[in-house]
Amino acid sequence: MNAPDAITRAVEAVLFAATEPMTTDAIRAHLNGAEVRAALAALQADYAGRGIELVKRGERWHFQTAADMAHLLRREHEEARKLSRAGIETLAIIAYHEPATRAEIEAIRGVGISKGTLDVLMEAGWIRPAGRREVPGRPLLYATTPAFLAHFGLASRRDLPGIDDLRAAGLLDPVDLAFERTDWDAQAADDDDAEVETFDETH
Repeated sequence: MNAPDAITRAVEAVLFAATEPMTTDAIRAHLNGAEVRAALAALQADYAGRGIELVKRGERWHFQTAADMAHLLRREHEEARKLSRAGIETLAIIAYHEPATRAEIEAIRGVGISKGTLDVLMEAGWIRPAGRREVPGRPLLYATTPAFLAHFGLASRRDLPGIDDLRAAGLLDPVDLAFERTDWDAQAADDDDAEVETFDETH
């Protein structure tokens, strides 16, 4: 294997010392603006299949333990972060519909959510404020974060499972059923309108 060039070694050193995932611009800032894309691609290929790997989550790069090695580093008594059912549903809705307001989340869930649910998700670093909807009242918008992608092993939101996958796994029943109820109600309303029109034509 050929020895890496100076830029590749520098990129590796910067990422290894980083305390959080870095964008290409942030990496370049450490290297006086040098181009780093080729070095990142070379490092990603070099680390593929090893105990640690270089991954891109969203627009940020970082080293992480290979997924099949993670179990070796877990502590026996490690306490996993547990979300309530409301928290899981809220996070899923934001991920699939971002940016979304609290009212839009509640409309999909069919029930209200407490401010505490959103606070827990923000404390976990998985959602963030993303501006305001330009409607009366200008409600706050919520979106997912790079930490959300990293925690769930996603390169981007395009890697989220599809509705059929979620239904098969039974993970998003409340959200899925909300959509189905909405579709059913819309269809029922159309059928009622059609019946009224038919009645009017015959009388």
